[in-house]
Amino acid sequence: MKILVTGGAGFIGSTIVDRYIEEGHSVVVVDNESSGKRAQVNKKAVFVRLDVRDRKKVGQLVHKHRFHVINHHAAQIDVRHSVADPHHDAHVNIMGTLNLLEAAQTSKVKKFIFSASGGTAYGNCSRPAREGDPEVPLSPYGVTKLAGEKYIQTFSSLYGFKFTIFRYANVYGPRQDPHGEAGVVAIFSNKLLGNESPFIFGTGRQTRDYVFVGDVAHANVLALSKGDNQTLNIGTGIETSVLALWNKMASIRGASPRLIYKPLRPGELQRSVLSYSKAKKELGWAPSTRLKEGLSATLSFFEEKRQAVSR
Repeated sequence: MKILVTGGAGFIGSTIVDRYIEEGHSVVVVDNESSGKRAQVNKKAVFVRLDVRDRKKVGQLVHKHRFHVINHHAAQIDVRHSVADPHHDAHVNIMGTLNLLEAAQTSKVKKFIFSASGGTAYGNCSRPAREGDPEVPLSPYGVTKLAGEKYIQTFSSLYGFKFTIFRYANVYGPRQDPHGEAGVVAIFSNKLLGNESPFIFGTGRQTRDYVFVGDVAHANVLALSKGDNQTLNIGTGIETSVLALWNKMASIRGASPRLIYKPLRPGELQRSVLSYSKAKKELGWAPSTRLKEGLSATLSFFEEKRQAVSR
């Protein structure tokens, strides 16, 4: 297949690109390098430096390559930035998505895969959230991601192409940057490797569902042939508190720097966890990486990165 991956120089996108290349697909990566890194892009992929907000150039690129699939991961991902500047958040996440949908429609793209946000869609969870649960985003970022979902569903109904929408839990792993809620794993990694004290906001008992990036990439491979016209949670169904996460990572590293507590940040979720039962049914997908295993791989990545810089 010919596949366009937007945001393909980023943490999640570049991992998906690697898997697509391994599966023998032809991949074009679009990224404006605002947070993604070109060095992370698989050398067998074609890289195009482009902002998805550029309607004309996006249309020209999609028309030129006649992609079978568009996998849209380019986004403004920082929840706090979306609160501070909701206009910018909407411009990137809504208008960028619309530009790609227009291009998909005119170029007869067969399928559109979208990275939505399970971590913001459901608000505070009383149990592992399911796809039919009420949508209660507590940030402009969550609103723009849900708007993207609705636009995709509408364009699919109007023009006939298929889609799969993924509502991710908190994705972590190698290549992760410290932005967004899941960035806590990258932040903790750097603090541990530098023997520095991390900040804990509030009590540290707030929980998240941490899913490994390799498992997320596998879901994106399966979606090339399954999960048509479905919205699917991609998580583990297991919640881990911030303190428990730190303790697990400190144990792996064999270190225990002092914790620094700060006031809880306004609007922060206390509990977020996703059921993946529908993804298992529709894709045959389930998380295969245990948290300790994934955290060890992530710590090793950041340690190798530090050593490379110091050489």
